[in-house]
Amino acid sequence: MIEIHDLHYRVGAAPILSDISLSLPEGSLTALIGPNGAGKSTLLRLMARLEPLQSGRITVEGLDLATTPTDAMARTLAIMGQQNSVASRLRVRELVGFGRWPHHQGRPRAADREAVEAAIDAFGLQPFAGRFLDELSGGQVQRAFLAMTFAQDTAWMLLDEPLNNLDVAHARALMARLAQLVQDTGRSVVAVVHEVNYAAAWADHVVAMKHGRIVAQGAAEAVLTEDLLSDLYDTPVEVSRHDGRPLVLHHHSHSRIADLSRGRLPDRARLS
Repeated sequence: MIEIHDLHYRVGAAPILSDISLSLPEGSLTALIGPNGAGKSTLLRLMARLEPLQSGRITVEGLDLATTPTDAMARTLAIMGQQNSVASRLRVRELVGFGRWPHHQGRPRAADREAVEAAIDAFGLQPFAGRFLDELSGGQVQRAFLAMTFAQDTAWMLLDEPLNNLDVAHARALMARLAQLVQDTGRSVVAVVHEVNYAAAWADHVVAMKHGRIVAQGAAEAVLTEDLLSDLYDTPVEVSRHDGRPLVLHHHSHSRIADLSRGRLPDRARLS
């Protein structure tokens, strides 16, 4: 479990996070949602120890971030940030192999090589494993970085907007893959998610943030309600259901949303 107590964070005189206290359940896919500037990425970076704590306390599996040695934390928690840049003439298998460094410290063994191949398979990268990164699409590179994070074989994976550079089909496939990995391996994933419907479809736990504060947290069905989301994003939202999960409709006025949820299409969308 990740536990956060009384966390505050400022940049100069500007408060970025205020009074953050929450518990993130293990063995779950947790989505951090909220409008731009809500503090989602800052919170993730603090959990990953990429930014120094200014006040408050964070523990991961009982380990205090402020006092735990880096090598021990690297075997417990892995992070994939938004800005991922490495030498373009690096091959996919080499990149994924970097995820094993906390375990072998430069002396890879058979178990490390097996973990790299398992990560490549898990993210569907076998056809590209021997190719250079600059020969891949943005989405394929994104998956390679995710595979590197997965290969680190930690109890927790923290992902800052992992759907960046992915089209709808690949974003959907990646969220489904993450949810399946959580189910199959028991690992815990925390992801900053920009499009709320990806959280609605696959997250077990949702944390909603606005203006640097926690607005709500809990199961997707409990957090993703019409009133809460309309207030969160300052726009009319209607929540329907699809395959037993919430479906958030936010591209239309309330009247059009109501028509859509009842299966009515506007005239210009009808086919003759």
